Amino acid sequence: MLNRTLSVVATVVALFAGAAPAAMAAEAGSGTTAFRAAVRAPDTARVTAAVLDLDRTGREPAVYGDDTPYDTASIVKVDILAAMLLHARDHRRELTARENAEAQVMIRNSDNTAATALWRAIGEAPGLASANKRLGLISTQGGPGGFWGLTRTTATDQIRLLGAVFGTGPTPLDTASRNRIGTLMTEISTGQTWGVSAAADSGWALKNGWLMRTTTGRWDINSIGRITTGGHHYLVAVLSNGNASMPDGVNLVERAVRTAVSETAAR
Repeated sequence: MLNRTLSVVATVVALFAGAAPAAMAAEAGSGTTAFRAAVRAPDTARVTAAVLDLDRTGREPAVYGDDTPYDTASIVKVDILAAMLLHARDHRRELTARENAEAQVMIRNSDNTAATALWRAIGEAPGLASANKRLGLISTQGGPGGFWGLTRTTATDQIRLLGAVFGTGPTPLDTASRNRIGTLMTEISTGQTWGVSAAADSGWALKNGWLMRTTTGRWDINSIGRITTGGHHYLVAVLSNGNASMPDGVNLVERAVRTAVSETAAR
C-alpha cells in the first residue's frame, strides 16, 4: 500500500541489519527443511517465519527460513506507533487528538498519510532507532528520509517488537500503550485481515504490509501479529519478497504461517 516511489529509492539505497543476540537466538534446524518443502515458495520468492509460543517457558522463537533482512512495507506502522507512544510519554503527555486519529487509521486502514505524519513526529529513522533500542530490537534499520516503508527488519526482530506489546515480560511500553496497540491490531479493516490470522482458531491481532517493487514488478508481502490456536497464544512474523503478485504473496505468507505454527506446536 506504499507509494510506488519507495521502490525507486530502494534501487539506490542498501540498508543492512545486524545479527540477533544470544538472548533471543533463533531456533533453526531440521524444521527449516520441512518448512520449505511444505510451503513451496516459487524460485523467485523468499519467505521467513518466526513463531514464539507464549504459553511455553522458552523465550526464543522458532525460525523457519533464513533470518535475514526484508523491507517492512506497512508492518513498520506498529513500530512507528510504539515509538510515538514512547515519545509522548517521555514528554509527559498523551497523544493529541490529531495524533490519536492518525494512529487509528494508520493501523486499522494502513493509511500512509497518517504514517508519514507520525514518522516525522518521532524523528524519522533516528527516532525509530532510539525507540527500538529501548524495545529490544537490534536488527531493524529505519528507511531513508520520509521513506518509512523501506525500513529493513528480520522476523526475529518483529517477534521482539510483538513481545513488547503482547508478551508477559518487562517492556518500556506502559499498560495503556500496550492495550492501545493491541486493540487497534484487532480492528483491522475488511480486506486487510489476511496473513497470520490464517493459523488462528479463536482470535488474532495483526498488521500486514505489501509493496510492489517497480524495478522488478515483484511484491513484498509481510504479516505480523498475535494469534490463538489450539489453546495456545503465539507471536508470529512472516516476511516475504519476490512474489509474482499480491495474491501469490498472500497465499505464500498464509502457507508459511500455517506450517510454521503447526511445526512449532508439534515441538
